[in-house]
Amino acid sequence: MKRRDDIRNIAIIAHVDHGKTTLVNEMLKQSDTLDEHTHIEDRAMDTNAIERERGITILSKNTAVRYGDKQINILDTPGHADFGGEVERIMRMVDGVLLVVDAFEGTMPQTRFVLKKALEQHLTPIVVINKIDRPGARPEEVVDEVLDLFIELGADEDQLDFPIVYASALNGTSSYSSDPAEQKHTMKPLFDTIIKTIPAPVDNSEEPLQFQVALLDYNDFVGRVGIGRIFRGKIKVGDNVTVMKLDGSTKNFRVTKLFGFFGLKRLEINEAKAGDLIAVSGMEDIFVGETVTDPAHQEALPLLRIDEPTLQMTFRTNDSPFAGREGKFVTSRQLEQRLKLELHTDVSLRVEDTDDPGAWIVSGRGELHLSILIETLRREGYELQASRPEVIYKEIDGKLCEPFETVQIDTPDEYTGSIIDSLSQRKGEMQNMETTDNGQTRLTFLAPTRGLIGYSTGFLSMTRGYGIMNHTFSKYMPVIKNWNPGRRNGTLVSINSGKVTTYAIMGIEGRGTIFVDPGLEVYEGMIVGQNSRENDISVNITRGKNQTNVRAAGSDDMAKIKTPTHLTLEESLEFINEDEYCEITPEHVRLRKQILNTNEREKEAKRRKTASKK
Repeated sequence: MKRRDDIRNIAIIAHVDHGKTTLVNEMLKQSDTLDEHTHIEDRAMDTNAIERERGITILSKNTAVRYGDKQINILDTPGHADFGGEVERIMRMVDGVLLVVDAFEGTMPQTRFVLKKALEQHLTPIVVINKIDRPGARPEEVVDEVLDLFIELGADEDQLDFPIVYASALNGTSSYSSDPAEQKHTMKPLFDTIIKTIPAPVDNSEEPLQFQVALLDYNDFVGRVGIGRIFRGKIKVGDNVTVMKLDGSTKNFRVTKLFGFFGLKRLEINEAKAGDLIAVSGMEDIFVGETVTDPAHQEALPLLRIDEPTLQMTFRTNDSPFAGREGKFVTSRQLEQRLKLELHTDVSLRVEDTDDPGAWIVSGRGELHLSILIETLRREGYELQASRPEVIYKEIDGKLCEPFETVQIDTPDEYTGSIIDSLSQRKGEMQNMETTDNGQTRLTFLAPTRGLIGYSTGFLSMTRGYGIMNHTFSKYMPVIKNWNPGRRNGTLVSINSGKVTTYAIMGIEGRGTIFVDPGLEVYEGMIVGQNSRENDISVNITRGKNQTNVRAAGSDDMAKIKTPTHLTLEESLEFINEDEYCEITPEHVRLRKQILNTNEREKEAKRRKTASKK
């Protein structure tokens, strides 16, 4: 079988924060790709501003490096479970994987998930034990953990015989030895291992064309761009080709542009052949998994599986008293167009119309997936309101089922009792518990997704910030009946509009936790804090001190109040209940009741209470 020895196609896979993107950076720096004048930033592959701030990869990225006379095409994949669909599709584009594992943390939930996908595609693995210089690193033990994981996931004999490279991506060093003292400032051991171990792609470029789209991009100038691999044949600019659609239909189009990947650039090319990873434009309605073929030889490749959403929220146009003050895009038409545009590139997202023309049901892979979409919209100048996340139920074999997740927690020993108790209250079932010599415990649970909504905030408080929690979708199981895991505490709700005063906060803060600062403008029905008890309380948070000749109003400036709690976007979405919205604008994230008028809201609460008793 003839092969193209000039290229190698690999994906970099790992648990979140184990150093994939930093490793790609070093491979770019130390290859023969960039000229000496090119400045490369840290984590250059994370081009999205949210990716850079959070230190996570959200979207898969392509790059290619030169090493001697060889080109190594690299796909940097997300490590977070909410973006697992990207990982799965990437596996079909490559011939091997670099599995990056932290020398201290070892194998984690997402390590298992990404490795399982790679082994299912029979890809050739290389293991990179990263952060070898980290205090407490235990490279030999971690190699044993990785081997155990390979065996557990049913790796074949060839896959079990994986080569190992030890590295510190941050320092740009690597070696074949587990001794940190033997690290040298070079990535040569890694490059040599890739060239030697990863199979070169088959060269069947004389046969009819087969190109499959695995990722989508969108560009205002050229429209939708399909990124994928040529599995057979050649493709040129100007070629007439056929797209074999997912529904079995076909569509002809002309290739207007081809792009190849090199370094950090996407370069226009005229031709590509079997084994190349490229981007193609000219097909406005192409989707992930569809095959581009020679019109005379229409053979579709096997479909790519796309992860189904497990969580949904209602997005609405902003109708609060402050609507339109801060955003550029505030109408339902603008929000709908933007959501539909997102569907061009995010294949795990679903957007459905509702009976209300200003509301849409948006479904995704998890809280992070949806909250990053919301964060992107607000940064672009959109205003919207979002409801509490809800799980998506499915009927399987005549039974109503809900999603369950595998939860892995690493925590100091003293917090294990509280964690076990709190997760059992949320219907989590403990499956494993391991204690290490350094005072840490690893707990594994199977828990309903419903019970995990809103859990992370309390978890961080419970473990004083020392606990690490990771969860990955496991399976659908029968619904747990007669159980509502929603928020236990009520809220403090403003009864009027105006500016928050220190004096008013002093009179209210004994009742719970305050979310707003003095001087902030609020409106009637806006949530300004959490009650320490179960019921909602209407409060006057704009009340000023009566001015008399005895007490000067200026003395209010000297008053001391507790520092208000500021919720992040994710914490706000987790906090709200069914009768509340999160109002999101470019400047603020506000919490509010769906019914803003105090009297109307209290009447509705009484009506619900009476109805529930019946």
